[in-house]
Amino acid sequence: MDKLNILLADDHKIFREGIKELLIKENEIDSITEASNGNEVIEIINKQSFNVIILDIDMGSPNGIEVTKQLIEEQPDINILILSMLSIPDFILQALESGAKGYILKSAGKDELLTAIRCVAKGDSYFSKEVSISLMEQIQKNKTTKKKKSDIPLSKREIEILKLISQEYSNQEIADKLFISTRTVDTHRRNLLEKLEIKNNVGLVKYAISKGLLDG
Repeated sequence: MDKLNILLADDHKIFREGIKELLIKENEIDSITEASNGNEVIEIINKQSFNVIILDIDMGSPNGIEVTKQLIEEQPDINILILSMLSIPDFILQALESGAKGYILKSAGKDELLTAIRCVAKGDSYFSKEVSISLMEQIQKNKTTKKKKSDIPLSKREIEILKLISQEYSNQEIADKLFISTRTVDTHRRNLLEKLEIKNNVGLVKYAISKGLLDG
């Protein structure tokens, strides 16, 4: 691998200087350019290219995720590594969805940082152990929630009423169509909201669409 040119962006100068001091001694690294915010990153990227861009998330506006998204839109092959204190699943997922190839925490040691840089420079992905655990827990949580909701049994009558609600029939129209009272329709509707943990008719429509109930 050729020697690496790195852009390091963080709003704390003392942190940048510390990372730069650690990395510049490595034979495989040719240069490290510093940026203190997202706007500087974008300005620098327009003037020169780098093997790896290391971004903090929390560095003002635009933040690291917003910068990542913009850079990837302009240069899809750019290699971005997020280096952050934040291990919150939402931030990790947003960063990855924006196009970052790696995500490690600032608590990582020098060896792990170098490993991450090498991986990302080759276009591969790298996540620190803590980040991987956080992601897996969130994915599992999402699967459990999805499974819980998808496994909720609905009666034939509930499905009929759900379809009609989704087709914007009023309670009276549903009652007339199914030969039941409006009170019964309203009871079914309230039961559907409670059973599916949905707040209103809009949510019921979204649920019906997601389950393909309106396809037929």
